[in-house]
Amino acid sequence: MNETEAEKYLLAKPETSLYYPFGDEVKVFRVKNKMFATIAHGSTAKSAKTSDEAKRYFWMNLKCDPNEAVMLRDVFSSVIPGYHMNKSSWNSIILDGSIPQGEIERMMDNSFKLVVSKMTKKDQRSILVHL
Repeated sequence: MNETEAEKYLLAKPETSLYYPFGDEVKVFRVKNKMFATIAHGSTAKSAKTSDEAKRYFWMNLKCDPNEAVMLRDVFSSVIPGYHMNKSSWNSIILDGSIPQGEIERMMDNSFKLVVSKMTKKDQRSILVHL
């Protein structure tokens, strides 16, 4: 999955919008004004302790259950602790083609659902009716 496919998938989620609070180079996806994903080129991660090869790709930050976050990092070398995010609750996924598309879609779905689950019941109902 590349960054264009990921962006299209994220924007297809109910009540999702795109904005740029960190400048034009970082796309931030939010549901009802709550961030659930970001996409940026890896070259923006100047201080990340990853290979120069990894910095050639786009990176996507996704919210994740803390226990699952650690498991995903163990399974996939392209999943690292969330760059510039809470390391226990966010992962950075390097979109280098090494992770199956279905798995990336599952991670995006989980990030969306985690953020929605923390909203008011009224907001949850207005979103979940579309799923």
